[in-house]
Amino acid sequence: MMENREEKELIAFYNVENLFCPDIPQIHKLDPTASGMQNWDERKYENKLTKIAHVFQLIQDSENSLPMLIGLSEVQGRKPLEDLVKLDPFNSTYGIVHYESMDERGVDVALLYDKSKIEIISSEPLSYFFTVEGRNSEYYDTTRDVLFCKVKYAETIINLFVLHLPSKREKDVNKSKREYILKDLHHKVSEISSTTNESVLVCGDFNENPDEEMIANFGYDNEFNKVLLNPYADLFKNGKFSTFHYKNGLLFDQMFLSVNFFNANNPLVFKEAKVFNHEKLSNWDQKFSGRPFRTYAGTRYLGGYSDHFPIFTVLSRNQKQDKHDIF
Repeated sequence: MMENREEKELIAFYNVENLFCPDIPQIHKLDPTASGMQNWDERKYENKLTKIAHVFQLIQDSENSLPMLIGLSEVQGRKPLEDLVKLDPFNSTYGIVHYESMDERGVDVALLYDKSKIEIISSEPLSYFFTVEGRNSEYYDTTRDVLFCKVKYAETIINLFVLHLPSKREKDVNKSKREYILKDLHHKVSEISSTTNESVLVCGDFNENPDEEMIANFGYDNEFNKVLLNPYADLFKNGKFSTFHYKNGLLFDQMFLSVNFFNANNPLVFKEAKVFNHEKLSNWDQKFSGRPFRTYAGTRYLGGYSDHFPIFTVLSRNQKQDKHDIF
C-alpha cells in the first residue's frame, strides 16, 4: 500500500569519554593501566555502559525516535560496543562497524546502525601517519583513524565519515595534523560530490569550533562552491556548546552535510541540528551547571556520562513510499 507520510530520522554523534574495557587489576599501585584511568574496574565499566545506553533512551523519549546512525568516539575495542548494543533501548537491533586503530591509547571511532533501516555497502578505516621531528624515518606518530562507510537507507546512498581529530594541547602542536587530515577528507568529499549524486555526511569531534578557519573553509570545493553545510555553526553562534575547557564553551562536535540534504526534493531533507544537553546529562554541581556530567575529572571518579554532550541532526523524509521499502 502506498501512502504519503513524513518520517523523521536522526543521525547522531557522541564522544563517550573513554569507553574502555575494565583494567586488569594492578600488582602495584603505581603500575600503568591500559585505560590510563585509576581503578577502572568492572563495576565502573558496567555503570558507564548503562549511562551511555540511558543517553539514547533519553533521546528516544525526547524525539520519539532512536538515531538510525550513531557515530561514536573514544571507544577502546569492539567489546564495549557489543556490550552496549545488547542494552535497552538497542536490544541487539543495532549493528556495529569498528576497526582497531594504531592510536597510541587504543582509542577508536565506531558506527552503530539500525539494522532494520540501514544497509552497510562498504566500510574502511582511513589511517594517518606522521613523521616525528628529530627522529629517524623509522619513527612515526599515529592518530585515530577516520571511519568511512558507504551506507544505504531505502534508496538513498550516504557516504559517512566519522572522525575524532587530534586534540588541542601543548600550544596546539597537533594543528598541522588536523589540517592534513581535513585536506585529505576535503579531497575525498570533492571527488564524491563531483562524480556522483550521492549524499555525504561528515561527523565527529573536530577539536576546533565551527568559526575557526580550517572548519569554516572545509565545506568549500577548490572553486569556492559550497559542497558541505555545517548547521552547527549557527548553534555555536547562539551559545550552544557540547563541551567545555575551563570557562570556555566549545562546540567541537559537529556534523557537515552535503547540499543535497537541503534540497526539498531529496529523499532525506535537513530539518534541525541539536546539541542534546538534557538536564540528566548535566553536572549536578551548581558551580558547573549546564556542563556535561563527566565520568572522570582528572583522576577523580565522578561516575557521570561523558565530558561531551551528544549531538544529532534531524532529517525528514517526504515522499510516496511503500511501507516495505526499508529493510
